[in-house]
Amino acid sequence: MDAMRKIELLAPAKNAEIGIEAIRHGADAVYIGPPAFGARAAAGNSIEDIKRLCDFAHLFGAAVYITFNTILYDNELVEAERMIQQLYEVGVDALIVQDLSLLKMALPPIALHSSTQMDMTNVEKALFIEKMGFSQIVLARESSIDEIRKFYDAVNIPLEGFIHGALCVSYSGRCYVSEACFGRSANRGRCAQFCRLSFDLIDATGRIIEKDKHLLSLQDMNRSASIEEMMDAGISSFKIEGRLKDLNYVKNVTAFYRQAIDKVIDKRQNDYCRTSYGVSTYNFTPNLSKSFNRGFTEYFLHGRSKVHNFSTPKARGEFVGTVERSNRDAFYLEEDVNIAAGDGLCFLNSFGKLEGFRINKIVNGAIFPGRSVRIPRGAKIFRNLDIKFDAMLQKNSAERKIQIEITFNETSEGFSITIADEQGHKIAKDFALEKTIANTPQRENIIKQLSKWGNTIFSVKTFRFNTEEYFIPSSILSTWRREMEQLLIEEHQIKYQRPQRRQTAKDSTYYTQELDYTANVSNHLAKDFYAEHGVNHIAPAFEIKPPQSPTLMTCRHCIRYALGHCPQRHSSPLFWKEPLYLQSSDGKRFRLKFDCAKCEMQVLQS
Repeated sequence: MDAMRKIELLAPAKNAEIGIEAIRHGADAVYIGPPAFGARAAAGNSIEDIKRLCDFAHLFGAAVYITFNTILYDNELVEAERMIQQLYEVGVDALIVQDLSLLKMALPPIALHSSTQMDMTNVEKALFIEKMGFSQIVLARESSIDEIRKFYDAVNIPLEGFIHGALCVSYSGRCYVSEACFGRSANRGRCAQFCRLSFDLIDATGRIIEKDKHLLSLQDMNRSASIEEMMDAGISSFKIEGRLKDLNYVKNVTAFYRQAIDKVIDKRQNDYCRTSYGVSTYNFTPNLSKSFNRGFTEYFLHGRSKVHNFSTPKARGEFVGTVERSNRDAFYLEEDVNIAAGDGLCFLNSFGKLEGFRINKIVNGAIFPGRSVRIPRGAKIFRNLDIKFDAMLQKNSAERKIQIEITFNETSEGFSITIADEQGHKIAKDFALEKTIANTPQRENIIKQLSKWGNTIFSVKTFRFNTEEYFIPSSILSTWRREMEQLLIEEHQIKYQRPQRRQTAKDSTYYTQELDYTANVSNHLAKDFYAEHGVNHIAPAFEIKPPQSPTLMTCRHCIRYALGHCPQRHSSPLFWKEPLYLQSSDGKRFRLKFDCAKCEMQVLQS
């Protein structure tokens, strides 16, 4: 094991308010969309809101990353360069980027991180990106523990890995089906969620193998059981997906992973430490199953397993019980479950579709739905809305405190207060005041008044009282305390140091001399950049010039494997004639191609 490595919990933020709550609930860093050029077009934020988030996060040594990760068109380059300058001026710590045209711009020295849209699946690309001055590399979601180790052994900058949230079925950055079918580019932040649609699976003879199934829809990632293993393999930044997720989701999931990561750090204090500081306490018990999920998968972290959910792309939530019996008005569960009126439940009906309803009331174990619904005996019931849990999260559900030590001394002209916090920030100030010997004991009141930091981000751990007991009015003590709070905040702001962009190696050659449309080169600066680094043939991005007969998706998920007919792993004979096709409800067909050597499936335009 190398020297102590810093571990980061990276949480999503749809807006500044959610970002602030993510920090309160334990995030070491948050990622948030800029006013434009982010890969979630519906999650843009103003420069002013981003500044507010930066100001709050930096008090805890936490970072703010901007998802500047769309591909850019030529007519957007000037505006992109201007916006990056604005983001740097308001305190942003790093840009998460896909388009390497940025390396040809006159940018401030802002740190750069690779986006998941860069499709980081080979070590050669990672080595090149490191030489280009990037400070952090996010690995493809599909990466296994062994693949993570290979990257860690090769590069010398932190590795970022997804740990929780929704999954794209295609390798990120290599999905063009939304653009091809709907004119909405995933590389431009406008994914139409094609993979969540239902399809028929048809063979070469027209035989329907699967009818009206969500054959490309995956479960959600949950790697909470493998945190320590991922750390040891080389992951330093643990990323939660979800820049479109709501406040309650971010609160709950961030708090859960904060506690889980801290358990490992506490056990391995010689190996790992946090990247930010301040202790978060919660008014609820975090529970991943209570937030939006389609069922959970570790997604290739330990090899192939079930990753799909063909029945539904909707949130299933937590399993609560099995139906013991039912009648026209109510049903009973085999288990004694703590559910309440207003909860949302769901089950797979006789058509194999997820059907949901709200609970109207519960009487002596009988559960009465809010509408007429037929639920057969033996049905598995899930709760996708826990009304009481959500109500807790709607309130102030966490606070994050920095511990301080106060020393109160006497001076010739009055008194002095010195404050030091857990990270070594230190302030001191003298207060002139005529001294008046107290008639009654004052020590307790002085300590009490100077320790009233309840509504701030600070918490008094130790108080040293080094003076005689003089009378000091409580109003004056409160004024002193507020002045010291402002000085301490200013000290945090002054001492916070943003990372700077790393130097670029001048002798770097790209690892291949030809780039096809999957390199997503959409402007002249990106083209010039690759040409300068040894690339001879550069095809335009799909969005600029769609190629003939393109591969629209490249997936590690395999429908043949999911149906139990992988020629490498299953012995059951095929009962269909290939090629296979996905057919959508509007009659469009997409041919499936199976590359068993790479253990991948491709979705092609028919």
